[in-house]
Amino acid sequence: MSDARTIMTGKEMARTLERLASEIVERRGEDGTLVLVGIQRRGVDLARRLKALLDARLPAATLFGMLDINLYRDDWSNLGIAPTISSTDIPANIEGATLILVDDVLYSGRTTRAALEAILDFGRPRRVELLVLIDRGHRELPIQADYVGKRVNTSSSERVDVLVAERDEQDKVLLRAKA
Repeated sequence: MSDARTIMTGKEMARTLERLASEIVERRGEDGTLVLVGIQRRGVDLARRLKALLDARLPAATLFGMLDINLYRDDWSNLGIAPTISSTDIPANIEGATLILVDDVLYSGRTTRAALEAILDFGRPRRVELLVLIDRGHRELPIQADYVGKRVNTSSSERVDVLVAERDEQDKVLLRAKA
């Protein structure tokens, strides 16, 4: 890991999630049903943490879901391998709800496009917003996050790795050269 540079520590991640939860409350407050949907895999972990923070701030519980977008990707047939399918679990009724998609890193925008397509198979939310821990730029599609933890200038020869305690035994965001 000597080639990696830490761009966010565990403490900074926790503070950032607190700030993002406050932004959601400030913008959305009590305007109806709020659904957080984490994009598999690390987006799910971040969404669970945000749900706990929001439930402590809002009078009604925030609904939680998880979404696997692999079958909606526009590049999976080019990968040369079959996609690994994770679970999708969307709350029963998202009709008319404010739905916030949660992902770890926003890069080209293709994951978000696939998530939007997938979510419409479950109903028509009143509003869909996007929350990302890291926005690294380099968009290929006209997609912007509504809530951003941190913007990081990167080159296309770098990658951003988000580590979460639930999967990686530590919280940290690293910037490293692509292998």
